[in-house]
Amino acid sequence: MEDKIQNYRTIDTQGKSQIDLILQVYDGALGSLRQAKENYVAGDNNAGYELLEKTKKFVTHLYTTLNMEEGGEIAENLAKLYAYIISQICILEATKDSSQIDDIIIILSELREGWQSIKDSDQAQEETVEKKSPKLVKNEISITG
Repeated sequence: MEDKIQNYRTIDTQGKSQIDLILQVYDGALGSLRQAKENYVAGDNNAGYELLEKTKKFVTHLYTTLNMEEGGEIAENLAKLYAYIISQICILEATKDSSQIDDIIIILSELREGWQSIKDSDQAQEETVEKKSPKLVKNEISITG
């Protein structure tokens, strides 16, 4: 069963742009974080802890895949934010204080919105280029006998 799940995950990422993959990681982190909060509120601390661990893996992935050379100051600032989020998750795991989860959700949501804006801007530029590009006229020859 685990092989089928891994195969599905592999297929799900094929053909996606880098930004789509980044958005997918943010969605995973936010989903896990929201579920963790629900579990802590319901008193299921073990499930909440496991979901915080999952969230930490998503954020760690975002952190470790930053391109510091090309990203410059933006990448440095993202690295600081990701490190802060990871440290806050560690504190949450220790204190089991679910009220602090909302702060992390806000930060991750705003970062995700930024990436979504980049994607939307890129798509708008592509559409503009397509509209301005000359269209090839299809030549047809009909031969009847």
